[in-house]
Amino acid sequence: MKVNARDFFNRAEKERIRQSVQAAEKKTSGEIAVMLVDASDRYREAEFVGAVGLAGLVALILSIAFHHLTIWFYIPVTFVFFFPFWYLVWKIPQLKLPFVSRRRAAEAVRERAVFSFYKKSLHKTRHETGILIFISLLERKVVMLGDRGINEKIEQGFWGTLAGRLSAGIREGKAMDGLTEVIARCGEELQKHFPVAPDDKNELADDIICEDGTCTPKS
Repeated sequence: MKVNARDFFNRAEKERIRQSVQAAEKKTSGEIAVMLVDASDRYREAEFVGAVGLAGLVALILSIAFHHLTIWFYIPVTFVFFFPFWYLVWKIPQLKLPFVSRRRAAEAVRERAVFSFYKKSLHKTRHETGILIFISLLERKVVMLGDRGINEKIEQGFWGTLAGRLSAGIREGKAMDGLTEVIARCGEELQKHFPVAPDDKNELADDIICEDGTCTPKS
């Protein structure tokens, strides 16, 4: 089953998240954006390794079952099963994860978060006070990125702690509560350093962002 960012939260949950962002931003001139993606990378190497591994396992089982433990039987059977298993691993992204190292996944998520930060123009807020809460669903990982104005006053470790807390919540099936809690904590911390200004304007969308725009559910 493909992980779908658009439908990960239902309408009511998305509205609650939007309201959480609005409530947090009432206290600060900082801007909070939440973005969900299905996955941060296709992990093509995992598709290949996974298909080879599964095909090889089936070939070994058949070799033993039919008493043909020879390379002339094993290799052709592995080749025959490679393509069906490649399609299966491609179709079900979760099957790739056992073949993706933690470091590879972490790097992919961070790179995608940085790319998205600039692609969605989150760096163009007036006082450089935008912050991105980036959630990559396949890897169940979160990256939080602050713009230059924020990084000058708030240590990255603070955002890393919140990201870790939200990641744990997602893995435990508590994504909704974890996200709203993190949004509230962002608002509290931003308020200390960037109190709301009289001429403050809402510069970033309060709705959850997906790759093709806001994550409006299809139904």
